Amino acid sequence: QVQLVESGGGLVQAGGSLRLSCAASGGTFSGYRMGWFRQDPGKEREFVAAINWSGGRIDYAEFVKGRFTISRVNAKNTVYLQMNSLEPEDTAVYYCAADSLRGWASANVRSPRDYNSWGQGTQVTVSS
Repeated sequence: QVQLVESGGGLVQAGGSLRLSCAASGGTFSGYRMGWFRQDPGKEREFVAAINWSGGRIDYAEFVKGRFTISRVNAKNTVYLQMNSLEPEDTAVYYCAADSLRGWASANVRSPRDYNSWGQGTQVTVSS
């Protein structure tokens, strides 16, 4: 099973940018569908973005509104989430997730249940 480690979180002012990274190890990264989710305390984990193994299929949550970009570099075993125009409502712990069991067409890429590996999360705080 792949191990995932997120980095790049922090404190930023509203309107600022952050780039999250998720480094994978212990598996064949190019075979994984990857996703980013976020979670506030007391709330359910929320879908942010997903990308298929090649980067040819991408999905975003509606609230992203063109502000975030997911990408991956298989040669570096890394998936990224570039976040621009951040809003205080974007404050959350951001999690990277991977799944090797279900292809893009057979999975609900927006459901946490369709990912079988998770990172420990990285805190993103956006001040107003």
